[in-house]
This record gives sequence, structure tokens and C-alpha cells, in this order.
Amino acid sequence: MSGRARLTLCSAAATLMASCALLPLVTPATWLLQAAFLLAIQSGVGAATRRVPLARPLTVAAQTLVTLVLLTLLFAREHALAGLIPGPEAFRHFGDLLQAGTDDVGRYAIPAPLSDGIRLMVIGGVLVIGLAVDTLAVTYRNAAPAGLPLLALYSVAAGLSDGATDWLWFLVAAAGYLMLLLAEGRERLSQWGRVFGGAPRGAGGQPGPVAPVRTGRRIGMAALGVALVVPLLPLPAIQGGLLDGAGTGVGAGNGSGGTISAVNPLVSLRDSLNVDEDRTVLTLRTTTSNISDMYLRIVSLDDFDGTTWKPAKRHIIAVPDEFPTPTGLDQDVKRTEVTTRIAADAGYGQDWLPMPYPPSSVQIKGNWRYEPVGMTLVGDHGQKTSGKTYQVTSLDVQPTAEQLASAPEAPGSVKSTYTKVPDSLPAVVAQQAREITKGATSDYEKAVELQDYFAVTGGFEYDTEVEVGSGPNAIARFLKDKQGFCVHFSFAMAAMARTLGIPARVAVGFAPGSPQADGSVAVGLKDAHAWPELYFEGVGWTRFEPTPTRGTTPTYTLPDSSGETLPDLPQASRSADAAPSTEPSASTSCSAQDKKLEGCAAALPLDPTEQDGGGTPWYAIAGWTLLGAAALALPLLPMLWRLRRRSVRLASAQHSASSPAGAPPGRRKDGDDGRQPGDPGPAVLLDVPPQEAGEAAVGHVLAVWRELTDTAWDYGIEPDDALTPRRAAARIVRIGELDETVGRSVHRVAGAVEQVLFAPQPRAEAGLADDVRTVRGALRERVGWTTRVRAVVAPRSAIRAVWDLNDRWTALKVSWAARLATLVRRPSGQQGQQQSG
Repeated sequence: MSGRARLTLCSAAATLMASCALLPLVTPATWLLQAAFLLAIQSGVGAATRRVPLARPLTVAAQTLVTLVLLTLLFAREHALAGLIPGPEAFRHFGDLLQAGTDDVGRYAIPAPLSDGIRLMVIGGVLVIGLAVDTLAVTYRNAAPAGLPLLALYSVAAGLSDGATDWLWFLVAAAGYLMLLLAEGRERLSQWGRVFGGAPRGAGGQPGPVAPVRTGRRIGMAALGVALVVPLLPLPAIQGGLLDGAGTGVGAGNGSGGTISAVNPLVSLRDSLNVDEDRTVLTLRTTTSNISDMYLRIVSLDDFDGTTWKPAKRHIIAVPDEFPTPTGLDQDVKRTEVTTRIAADAGYGQDWLPMPYPPSSVQIKGNWRYEPVGMTLVGDHGQKTSGKTYQVTSLDVQPTAEQLASAPEAPGSVKSTYTKVPDSLPAVVAQQAREITKGATSDYEKAVELQDYFAVTGGFEYDTEVEVGSGPNAIARFLKDKQGFCVHFSFAMAAMARTLGIPARVAVGFAPGSPQADGSVAVGLKDAHAWPELYFEGVGWTRFEPTPTRGTTPTYTLPDSSGETLPDLPQASRSADAAPSTEPSASTSCSAQDKKLEGCAAALPLDPTEQDGGGTPWYAIAGWTLLGAAALALPLLPMLWRLRRRSVRLASAQHSASSPAGAPPGRRKDGDDGRQPGDPGPAVLLDVPPQEAGEAAVGHVLAVWRELTDTAWDYGIEPDDALTPRRAAARIVRIGELDETVGRSVHRVAGAVEQVLFAPQPRAEAGLADDVRTVRGALRERVGWTTRVRAVVAPRSAIRAVWDLNDRWTALKVSWAARLATLVRRPSGQQGQQQSG
């Protein structure tokens, strides 16, 4: 194995060894086999292009192009032209996958499942690192800087992993890098011959490693030992940085205030509540007669770290046709099935799907996934709610106060998960919770006391201008200042409930919207809301409303609520300046008296994108047409280039021989130029001097000879430039098994080459183009049909096009370097003047 091939193999192996650090992050580990296979192809392309050889930038470009094609074949085959060539749809799909992968990374705990997005990020990242290492270490022959991308790959993995085997992956990655350095050193030494030798050792006289190898091993082992020991020493730690945590909050606030940091899938709940002009983001129609309980729930926040609430990282699955019964809900609790059709505004785009809780089924088109614990839907592959219309079947659960008061203790799994309170939570929160509920005898009574304290008796004020922030004393400060909005109230009540042993979490979504004259309900940005959900065995997760002047108080928390009939409730909370509209909703055309869902189906179709939008624009059609034509022409480029080159060469030979035999070069008899109508003109003109005519004859004959050798190459006879024309012609006749007549044609072209190269007066003989055509026909007859097709569609000699580009690139660099040197060189006259001065 040559030194360059060994270096290529070590480069790919080092990348693969460093990528092993990603194994603890994702499961299953089948992605590593795929990455290894693609990395081998990428390295093989690099080795092949360097063997041609190509210019270094062209080698990197070829590897990049092949890598893109491989990723397209693996991840975006359905969106690519012919399943292989990436187009705009393929790149758009890549973007969606990367966005989905980013969301999955933030959603799942380690080890994360191998979703399509994560798989693209992992395999694509390994290929990018592999390309960088191969380019630095092999193409540009500098292996030392190749350790930087390897270090970046390992550092990302080590920064995310919290396992105890990180040292093992460091050893593997370090061994790969040392192996790469050793391979480069051996390859460099091999270029100088056998300079260093090692003395035999041992009785057997076996040669030992050469001195540089022994020294390199010692240095490498010492560096590796230092790298392993230094992190164990009690040195000052570096805080922050790229791999440090991204902060405590997930919301839009900067975390500098003393209030609670809001985790809000609406991007910023506070900003939505404080918009100057309310905007309708959802329009819905529902079969329920009481919209005051029509909360649209987006996601539940059940992970509390003392500073903020956020969604727990859980696995998501395909959306089932029918959702399971909500956790903890018994059959004896009264419920009503409600059907709601919701239309999202085109400008309202987010990952989670707003739905009434608890949902039983959802009809929606697009890429969506189901999270079973929270019973929520989340977009997959970049799917958003923008412009979507969907139908949700849900349950309107109507428990009684007696059922809630007599609820048994929650199961251990629920209680242990949803009553966790971090040690950083101030003690005043639990102390005040006990004071508020000191007269309560059940968890239900404690929950009602907490709700009434925040909403009625505690003296709290609803204020959306309160800054959103974070900190361990945020809840204690809110309890002292008694000012905030729904986020503060829901976070505080849920935290207090947990200190009392009641399972609690926070839900984020929309409060009931504003009814319209046509029977629809408009939900605006100012309806964005957050509320606590407490768990009661037999009923399940139950909504409470501690925020004053917002939402509606649940009937089961009101005094003497039997649950058999629904009392008159206050109207659903509305945004400022949002009175019931006397005009039909802008997003529906349903009549005012037709308030049933079935009568409004035409107003809210399930997928408005299926409606005729005026057809595909002309520029899109033209762009796709050009892209398709380019995709079809790309595989035919070698054939087209070869046909053009053959035509130019043979036409040149025919024109150069148009001067009659015996006439001096550059002069014709009787003014006859021998041209046919439409010919571009002879290569040897009437007024061209004899010397220039001879030079032209040399060029034309050599072009014919090149065409002859390239034709033989296309049919399997590789050229050998080390042979003389006469011996090369004999080789073509022998390998091609050509008969005597065709052999004379080959030798006639070779004789013409010798004549123009060595004769005092070079001249071009007539009929050389016909000789080449005769040889081509004979070679074509002796081969099979597969070789014939390849000689036309994918000729071997087409590689000369790449060589020509390489030569031109080299010449261009030399030319520009010479020009630059001329510009910066100081004229000798000026230098003399300076010296004389």
C-alpha cells in the first residue's frame, strides 16, 4: 500500500474513531455503520481524484459533490430528481430535517432516539468532519491541523454526554489522531528514501522501529498521559463557554428580573398579552353550548427546577387514530364528547397544536407526532400550525366537588414525579402554602383554598407589565409583591401544591376566546394563557384558575356544585377592546343561524391548501424545466464533450490537407482552396508564411494522432505516452487485433506524426481523418455491446477534459502570480535613485 493510500485510510479511521464519542448520545448505534460506509465512499472519491490527478480545489469539490449526493440518496430520495440529484425540494427537506433534529435534541433525554433529524445531524456531521480531516491531512498534506475538526467532534459529544465512560472515547479519539500523525510522518520520510535505520535488537536480529517512530511513540504516549491526568488535578475550573448551559430559563426573558421565567411555546406569552392591537390567530367552531370552558391547551410544563417550569423530555410516537383514556379518569365521572374544528391563521406558526383537553382523536394533515403523557401533538420535520385547519374530538369532563374531595391518594409513580420540589425553592413558599390551607381536610379543599387565595382573597393584582425573569427567589418575591400575570399565578400555585403533596403541573395555551355573530369563536393573541393542572385519582388532571380577571372559574370549585347542571357562568375573558362582533368572522362564510358544525364544514375545510390557488407560476415552471434539462444533460456531458473534440480534430486534419500535393506550404494552385460550401475555411491560408504553415501542420497532425490514441483508449487500449509513435501504433494493432489493411491506416498516421516532428519542412498528408475513422470502425466491431455503449456514453478519454481544466487552473495561478510579482517589484531606476540619494 502506498503512503498516500495509507494516509487516506488513517484519515477515515481517525474520523470514525472520534465519532465513537457520539455513541452514548443516540440509540440505536446503527448510524455508525451508515456513517462508516458513506465515509469510505467519500475517502475513495478523494483517493481516486488525487490519483488522476486533479487540482486540490477540484478534489475537495468532487468529494463535496459526492457527499451531497450520498446524503440526498439516504435522506431526501423522494424529493430529488431521479432520486439522486438534489434540487430545491431536497434542500428544503434537508432544512426541515435539521430543524426537526434540533427540536428533538432539545426534547429528548440522553440517549435520544434515532429520529430522521438526529440521524441527519449525526451522519452529516461525521461526513463534514471527515471531509475536513481528509482535505487537511491528505489533500494538502498537513495532518497536524486535522486534529482541530477531530477535537471539535469529540468536544461536542463530551459536552453533551454525562456518562462515566467519556475517558474511553477520549482514548479512542486520541489513538486515531496519533495514528494519523504517524502515517503522515512515514509518508513524508518515504519521500526521502531510507534515511534512518534502526539497530537490530534481540537475539533474533529482528529490526526495531526506526528512531523517528520510537520518538513519536514516546511523545504521543506522554501527551496522552498528560491529557488524561490534568483533568483530575484540582485546578481552577473554567465557567461558562460554548458547552456550558444556556441559562436557566427557556422563555423570552433575559433572566435578569426577580419574577418567574416563562417557558412559553407561543415564543413570548407576555409579549402576546401586551400587543398594541389584538390579532385573531385561531378561529373555531364547536358542538359545546358552553364556550366558557373551551380552553385550548398547547403543552404541559411538568419539569420544575425551582426557577422555571418546562416540558419534560419524553419520547413521541405516531399519531394514533384514537387516543387512550386520560390517565386517572374513571367511568363514573360525567363526561360529554365535544367536536371542535379549528382554523389557524397563516401568520400563526408554532410547533405545538392547540387542542381542547383531553383530546380523543385529531384529524389533521401534515407531519405531526403524539406525546402520550401530556396528550399533545408536536410538529415533525419542521411542521408548523400556520394555515392549518383540523378537527379535534375531546371530552368535556364534569366532576363533582364530592368526587374530587373523596379522591384516593395518587399512584406512587404519579406522586413521585409531579410532587418533586428542588431544594433551592425558598422555604417561605411551603410555609405560606401550609398557612393558606391550614383548615383544609383534603387535597381538593387545599387546591380550592390556593385558587381562592390568588384569585379572590389574597389581594393580588393582574399586571402584564411585570418583567419576566428568573431566580430561586422568584416565587417568594411574587408572593410578597402580589403583582403579575397568568404565568406567575399558575407557577406559584403549582409549586405550592407540590409542597403540599398534590401532584401538579402547568398548562400553556389559550383561554376561551370571543364569540362571533356567526357562531364561531375568535381566539386572539391576548387570549394567550397559562393555568395549573392538579391530579386527582379517578378524575385525572384537573384545571384550576388562580389568575384574577382571566379565564373562568371551574364549576367543580364553586360552592355546592353538584355537577348535574351547569350554572350561569360569567362570560369568557376577552381581550381588551374585544367585544362580540356584529359582523361575520373574516375567516368564515357560515350563516349566523347555522351554528352546528356540520353546517359550517365549508367554512373551515380540513386542508385549505388543497384549494385552487391559481396554478403554478410561470417562473416556477421555467425554473423546474431548466433544472430538469440540466439534470438530464449532466450525465451526457462526457459524451457531448467527446463528440465535439472528435469533430474538431478530424475537421482540422481535413482542412490542413486541402493544399494540393507538391504545392509549397502556405500556397495553393490556381487559387483553389479546396473548401466546400459552409466550411469554416482552411487552416493554412493563402497569405500565411511557410514557417507558420508548417507549425499549423504539426498541430493538425498531432491532433489526429491524439484522436487515434483516444479512440483506442475508449475501446479498452490505454495510451502509453512513453512509446514512440511507431511503437505505439504497433501496440494498438497488436492489442486491437487489427487486420493488415487497418494496421496500415494506423501506421500511416504514426508516420505522419514522425514526418511533422522530424522533417525539415513539416507537411500534413491527406486522408488522415479517414484513416482514423477506419480504425474506429474496426475497433468497434471487435468489442461487445457494453464496451460500445460505454465508448459512446462514458468514454474513458473524456477525463482529458478534467485534465485540461486542471492545466488551465495551474496556468492561471502562475499567470496571476507573475502579474502580482510584477506589480510589487520595485523598478531598478527607482532603486538606483534611492541609493544615490
